Amino acid sequence: QVQLAESGGGWVQTGDSLTLSCAASGNTISGYAMGWFRQAPGQPPEKEREYVAAISFSGGSTDLADSVKGRFSIFRANAKNTLYLQMNSLKPEDTAVYYCAAAKGLTIGTKAFVYDYWGQGVLVNVSS
Repeated sequence: QVQLAESGGGWVQTGDSLTLSCAASGNTISGYAMGWFRQAPGQPPEKEREYVAAISFSGGSTDLADSVKGRFSIFRANAKNTLYLQMNSLKPEDTAVYYCAAAKGLTIGTKAFVYDYWGQGVLVNVSS
């Protein structure tokens, strides 16, 4: 089992950058595919979280949602047991709670239901 804790969120303005971190504990993440998802404020809990980015367990493959391509990047430091999301050129529509997730036995995943473990989320608020 692995516990995930996101950090690095905050209040920023349009065009700013932020780097989110996801620190894992309880197990090494080197065998897990990892991903970032988000949920905009006010959405009902039962609504599926929006996919943002994913990375394979080795870090050799990455994938980004169309809405963030060219602005966000995902990378991991297995030696530090940490996942990152670099967010540049932030827009108000990026405002959301961002969640990191881990999936065992998967190369890379873009669907929320394939992930086994989730963090508590961190808020990113982008003002215009």
